[in-house]
Amino acid sequence: MIQGDQESIVYGCIKDSNSLTGGSDRRRVNREAVLALPSADEWPFLCRDMFSVPTIKVKQSQYQTDVIHFGASYRAVEYEWNHWIQKFEELLRSMYWVSATVHLETELSGTHSFTWEAAGLYHEPGSGEMQVRCEWTQEGKVSV
Repeated sequence: MIQGDQESIVYGCIKDSNSLTGGSDRRRVNREAVLALPSADEWPFLCRDMFSVPTIKVKQSQYQTDVIHFGASYRAVEYEWNHWIQKFEELLRSMYWVSATVHLETELSGTHSFTWEAAGLYHEPGSGEMQVRCEWTQEGKVSV
């Protein structure tokens, strides 16, 4: 299979807490960070069209956690994965969040799950180092 024909699926979510003070301000900041991403018409690693855009007001259906989910299909993004992670971490630096998870499904090397957790109760825009943990699983056919 040629590298250009390999499909990669990237999906996940960014979580923040509704129970922390400044909820509507936090949601506004997060909304603006997502809307500041480039459109899908360009070739960015991240674009605003792949993200759900949070509302400012809390809906009755929301419980304790704001969830911004995202997903996209790429052509062999694992070959440029360090750049994708760099862009994602730039986005996280500009947002409020408690944790974030990214799943990368590849045809050749299985599924990789990356998790970021805030150092304290939550991450505030422009503050603190981020630590990421990666887990790898590979499902494949067993040769007989």
